[in-house]
Amino acid sequence: MNVFNKVALQGLKKNRARTVVTVIGVMLSAALFTAVTTFGFSLLNYMIKGAVGMYGSWHVGFWDVEQEFVEQRLQDEETEKGIVIRNIGYAPLENAQNPEVPYFCITGCDKEAFRDLAVTPVSGRLPENSSEAIISAKASTDGGYKINIGDKVTLMVGSRMDGDRKLGYGDEFRHQTETFVPEEKKTYTIVGICRTPSFESEFPAGYALLTRTDDTAGRPSLFIRMKNPLRVRSYAEEAAQGHTYKLNNSVLRFMGLSESSGDKIFFSLLCTFGVVVMLIIMVGSVFLIYNSFSISLSERMQQIGMLASVGATTRQLCKSVLFEGLCIGMIGIPFGVLMGIGGCQVVISIVGKNFGNILYTDIPMTLKISGIAIAAAVAVSFLTIEISAYIPAKKAVRIPVMECIRQTNEVKVEAKSMKIPGFMERIYGLEGMLALKNFRRNRKRYRSIVMSLVLSVVLFIVTSSAVESMQRNAQGAIAYTTFDISFSAQEMEDEEMNALYGKLKLAEGVEDSSFQKVMTWFCSVPIDVLSDQMRMEVNLPLNQDEIDLTLRVHVFDDDTCLKYLKELGLPEEEYMREDGKVLAVAKVDETFGRLAEAGEFVDMFTCTSIEADISPRKTDGSKSGQEIKAALTMADVEILDIPMSIEATEENLPYIFELIVPYSCKERFELSDSRVDLKGLTFAAEHPAAALKDMQAIIADADIQTAYFLTNVSQMMEESRNYIFIVNVFAYTFIAMISLIAVANVFNTISTNIKLRRRELAMLRSVGMSDRDFNKMMRFECVLYGTRSLFVGIPLALVCSWLLSRLMYTAEDAAYYTIPWNSVGISVVSVLLIIFTTMMYAVSKVKKENIIDALRDEMT
Repeated sequence: MNVFNKVALQGLKKNRARTVVTVIGVMLSAALFTAVTTFGFSLLNYMIKGAVGMYGSWHVGFWDVEQEFVEQRLQDEETEKGIVIRNIGYAPLENAQNPEVPYFCITGCDKEAFRDLAVTPVSGRLPENSSEAIISAKASTDGGYKINIGDKVTLMVGSRMDGDRKLGYGDEFRHQTETFVPEEKKTYTIVGICRTPSFESEFPAGYALLTRTDDTAGRPSLFIRMKNPLRVRSYAEEAAQGHTYKLNNSVLRFMGLSESSGDKIFFSLLCTFGVVVMLIIMVGSVFLIYNSFSISLSERMQQIGMLASVGATTRQLCKSVLFEGLCIGMIGIPFGVLMGIGGCQVVISIVGKNFGNILYTDIPMTLKISGIAIAAAVAVSFLTIEISAYIPAKKAVRIPVMECIRQTNEVKVEAKSMKIPGFMERIYGLEGMLALKNFRRNRKRYRSIVMSLVLSVVLFIVTSSAVESMQRNAQGAIAYTTFDISFSAQEMEDEEMNALYGKLKLAEGVEDSSFQKVMTWFCSVPIDVLSDQMRMEVNLPLNQDEIDLTLRVHVFDDDTCLKYLKELGLPEEEYMREDGKVLAVAKVDETFGRLAEAGEFVDMFTCTSIEADISPRKTDGSKSGQEIKAALTMADVEILDIPMSIEATEENLPYIFELIVPYSCKERFELSDSRVDLKGLTFAAEHPAAALKDMQAIIADADIQTAYFLTNVSQMMEESRNYIFIVNVFAYTFIAMISLIAVANVFNTISTNIKLRRRELAMLRSVGMSDRDFNKMMRFECVLYGTRSLFVGIPLALVCSWLLSRLMYTAEDAAYYTIPWNSVGISVVSVLLIIFTTMMYAVSKVKKENIIDALRDEMT
């Protein structure tokens, strides 16, 4: 070991306190780097496993190939497993709504193919023999093919031909040249409905109809799971041999291998986010470690000058400082890596279940330790240390030798910059003036403290503001939903739904329920009854006295309507008859979807009751010629929920105008031009999961033949809460770690600066400054640190949090940005507490020293 490295080690041993704090800072930064990279790999691994469970465990598929091709590919060294399906044929789809997809594509799969290709039933089950089939839900939603589980369908199965060429999976429908050649009739019993299979082409000619088969009839298609997915694209091109192939981009996107431009953007954003987080951690770490080396060099400046005077080169001096950084890294980084892995494991064990509730229910999130992730964390940590050491070292060796030996380079200020106006001296007193002058003449030394505190304040307030905003949105969604379970069936007759309703509301734990039909109407109201807020939200017609407003008619069961009337204290006889008054909810929604208090909804009208003409909205969206007169009474009730449905869509209106109509009076609103947009049931239950399970059994016994949608709304709300919980855990863990780095930085810098000022402080005490005045001066310095940090940090944090809200939400939502006062208050208290505590600790150490010894030590 050369003399320069020995000198560096002696410096580390001599200043144990600063060395320990620096090592702790390196441990924290290395732990954060490791946690970010390890969690990133764990999350990607989880997303890959989830995508495999949803879209299949294959990487590349080859459509309509020969049996010889299948055998050849299965023998490839790069193939881990092959999945074979059979194209049985196509069948024309009667009255197809989508002219681009006029067929069923009948495919045979064995048991393993159903599993490996992730064919998952949305309802019903998988086929167990060749006479049963499961159909893609897209055939109903896109093709308009109405079919129920248990139905038998007879299809004319054949081939699609383009001249002499037989068309297959990868060929789009060809309007002009394609012909269908029938071959045989097949009958299937539909036993389930599934999502669109992942192996289907982007522009298929037929909707998937999958049956069970274990024989070799039909042309095969092969799907391969590779040992090394990184070679999937080159392998596909090499092995295709002219055949059409498809990559499983839904799985490959999380490996960065998808050919889709959207997936490439997604993966790039994911990597960019990780890099940004790493840079933020690096900036915070550099502040800490840079200050440690900068202060160390300030203490050793005389020593550096002496070494330079006897022939030490700039390179040798820089190497000495970099060796010091290497020693600190060798101690701190291994412990930091272990701390990061352990912390990541703890966090994943806390949030793993919540991830399952949001994304992939049956797939656990586990810790994935990657050598690449650990190596990246270690490399970045060492880079951070060396950068932090190199910058002050380079500055130090540029100082002339004599200035280093005499130490005349520490403070260079002009007299005029130290001049303080007389009125400030009278306000601050002698102690305050000394503190202010010391702050001015050591600007560079104190700037790092201020910057560290500013960084911590900005990160804390911005992250807290983002979390609070997401919490408000989640709470708003929960507040707007008063039921736990929803059942909707658009095609079900009223009598059948009422009979089912009578059974379902007796399910386990059901506390409240309602039957509901929803229709969209128009209402003509005089312009002069509109409130000022309503006039601002709508476009008023020119030269007209009336305006047509969109109206939603809710036909509730009589018990629900009676409950509303009882809550409002209104007479039943006026509202429960055919020609009676109608209860209305008419509010202007100025909250734009955020959580609203009761007083934030403004009345649409200046009066509490109006006589209005209302008309149904026809299928094409136009106003019907039929019209009825109704006396509407405005009521302050909760915003009316509607049952959830796949097909239900809502207009984005700036107002809420709804009618509450009893079922016994429905004939008044069921005109020939009116249509029911939505029909369903809602239930509130003490334990929604148990109630849903009981309802599923009731529905199964009822043998419903029409399509229906049963969902646990409370579970969806729970997913929203889980999302907020996960965000909270990661956000506040990140804030805590960055704040610890900032605290270590502040402690290191302040305590060492106080130590470097031993002679100055000893001289003040030697000329008669009392402990009371001395403490007053130090408290004034604390206030200067804190106010400078907060005056810069809080405005910058508020601007950043507002910009983040503009990025996260629409301009209208961002307009309701609220200042996170709680976070601001916590930041103010925390900054002042950290500074005062550190300053008092450092001063207590100095006070314990003998004044004469302190003066003599600095002078010799």
